[in-house]
Amino acid sequence: MHLSRRGFLAFVGSTTALAQSKPALAWKSKAPSDPLGCLVDITRCIGCRKCEQACNEVNHLPEPEIPFDDPRVLSSPRRPNNTAYTVVNSYSTGKLDDQSKPIPNFVKIQCMHCQDPACVSACITGALTKLENGTVHYNVHRCIGCRYCMVACPFEIPAYDYFDPLTPEVRKCTFCLERLEEGKPPGCASICPTEAITFGRRETLLQLAHQRLEEDPGRYYNHIYGEHEAGGTSWLYIAGQPFHKLGFLDVPDAPLPQRSESIQHGLFSYLWSPIVLFGLLGLSMKLTHGQDKDNKEGK
Repeated sequence: MHLSRRGFLAFVGSTTALAQSKPALAWKSKAPSDPLGCLVDITRCIGCRKCEQACNEVNHLPEPEIPFDDPRVLSSPRRPNNTAYTVVNSYSTGKLDDQSKPIPNFVKIQCMHCQDPACVSACITGALTKLENGTVHYNVHRCIGCRYCMVACPFEIPAYDYFDPLTPEVRKCTFCLERLEEGKPPGCASICPTEAITFGRRETLLQLAHQRLEEDPGRYYNHIYGEHEAGGTSWLYIAGQPFHKLGFLDVPDAPLPQRSESIQHGLFSYLWSPIVLFGLLGLSMKLTHGQDKDNKEGK
């Protein structure tokens, strides 16, 4: 039997259509109803980096090369890494103060603790889980170092401890889980001197954010970052200018697992995909063998 390339592609098309015709399991959100969260008011942040210091102490991280009271570190954009779970960056607002000096905006960055985390969906061992209190929790004893979470995260947060060859870990903000379990707020929220970080239930924080936007529209840009991004996050932000000017990533509103898990369910529903896979491999071998035979006969 000789199968032409056109016939092979026709077979692929027909099996794809068959797959699409099979009803897949409907995706369901696994988000907790009203988790804990934090609202960050960027207009109140003064760039003191007390939140960084508190995070460092709570998580027993190594001391930074530049001390926390040294503002020079704000001159270059940074991202959270394996030794710093939260960082503060400075962005220009385009405005000047009374002394003609630029007025900066300071932005705290950490894991957003998504309602439906892409990292949890991508983790093949269950090392990452979404807890009912809102925390995206990491269990190092289940991690195999595949780093799929790093690829999946739309906010580019998880970091990897490449410098420990024996026990490498994925590193990110823990939401100070132990403090939450003791009824305490995260370290960063408890130490902020200007109350730029408000800790509480997500629905309450959203009400507070909407209230501030409505009561002072001249102060705030009319958007709450994290209300809908990636299906919603436990960390929410309000600011005085568009978020893309403050280093925030453009993330779709739909939860990322909604698409990836729907594809997985479609592929493996009714056990049709293994059959198609082996059929495609067999036909590919048949096609290749037929071409080799024709080439030999033509010589």
